[in-house]
Amino acid sequence: MTDKPILIAGGRVVDPSRGVDQVLDVLMKDGVIARVGERIAAPKGADVFYAEGLVVAPGFVDLHVHFREPGFEHKETIATGTASAAAGGYTTVCCMANTDPVIDDAPAVAFLVRRIRETAKIRVLPIGAVTKNLEGKELSEIGLMKAEGIVAISDDGKPVSNGQLMRRAMEYASMFSLPVVVHAEDPHLAQGGAMNEGLVSTRLGLPGMPNAAESAMVARDLQIAALTGTPLHFAHVSTKESLALIRQARASGVKVTCEATPHHLTLTDDAVSRSRYDTNYKMNPPLRTEEDRQALVDALNDGTIDAIATDHAPHHPDEKALEFADAPFGIIGLETALPVLVDAFLPAKVLSVSRLVELLSTSPCRAFGLQGGTLAEGVSADVVVFSTENKTTFTAEALESRSRNTPWLGRTLRGRVERTYFGGREVYRYDESRRRPAAAPASR
Repeated sequence: MTDKPILIAGGRVVDPSRGVDQVLDVLMKDGVIARVGERIAAPKGADVFYAEGLVVAPGFVDLHVHFREPGFEHKETIATGTASAAAGGYTTVCCMANTDPVIDDAPAVAFLVRRIRETAKIRVLPIGAVTKNLEGKELSEIGLMKAEGIVAISDDGKPVSNGQLMRRAMEYASMFSLPVVVHAEDPHLAQGGAMNEGLVSTRLGLPGMPNAAESAMVARDLQIAALTGTPLHFAHVSTKESLALIRQARASGVKVTCEATPHHLTLTDDAVSRSRYDTNYKMNPPLRTEEDRQALVDALNDGTIDAIATDHAPHHPDEKALEFADAPFGIIGLETALPVLVDAFLPAKVLSVSRLVELLSTSPCRAFGLQGGTLAEGVSADVVVFSTENKTTFTAEALESRSRNTPWLGRTLRGRVERTYFGGREVYRYDESRRRPAAAPASR
């Protein structure tokens, strides 16, 4: 049975891949973009969505998520993770390898691909581990994993400390046209740290992680990338020093891209103090200073940062309920990303709508060489429709993720995903009724 055609009529079509930003119609038919133009006549039997006042864009692409399956399904699964992604406007995500077992050989990739095919609501692309069991001692089966479907390699969550091993990994990755995704951290400089090292950590009495813990590893890996000629991608960049190094390397011809997260772009280490040690402000790399945050924002506009990625990291409430120093790093981010970014940057005119869509969709595809990030005719109909004016309230009842570890729970922010389409099928529709908090139990 063929799906009905869908016509999105009268929306503001923003497609940075083709330089389009105007009011147009978008027709999806047989799973692809059939036509983008003015006043398209709806085919017989088509569903029509009138999108006046809304933005119609290529589906968002996240280069960095953790879906926890296999092994940690109490935190997230591919089914719940992709439901969360669809609710955030994402139609393609790349999932990291730090599961149990680790995605470090061909059978593990094959299992994951099968689970994706069986349960995912959107496109999920696996990232394989650089080293076996993420131990930093022996290379994973990079070529065999590529044959099963990985799109990059990374030991995200753990840095590859051995420089010689990292060189070999880059050399092998270049043979298979795979980017190497780096969690840039000197483990000795960062050892024992729970937040950014600075005045706030000193005042709070928490062990800190200095900026140099990140930038020192960025410098090392940039030099190895220059030596090998391998495309390098830095995950969750958080410091002004790292950005300066990346700019310099790129200017000298090193093949390097990088991403930043919504939380590093909008929050600082002072949030740990103001929240009174709320562990939903604990992440790695940690929230940095206002000077670092502003440097990241500037890098969005000057092109140093290629993509915004969420580093979606679900954790069970019992884990995040520990003391700040003992709780795990990370927060969920797929459903909060668009409102957080719209609320922070569009009213203040820090970013244009077109640049925001580029960072969330078109540019991530370029960074990894992925298909997508465009509304060109004939490509898969992966589309997000969102509002820059309507507001989103984040309640535990409304979240699609299995976890709730986000600092924005209970907040209302400007910006809202209205609908998400994957392959021409609606996979998410905003439902206001789910945004109401559960009623308190009646007193007796």
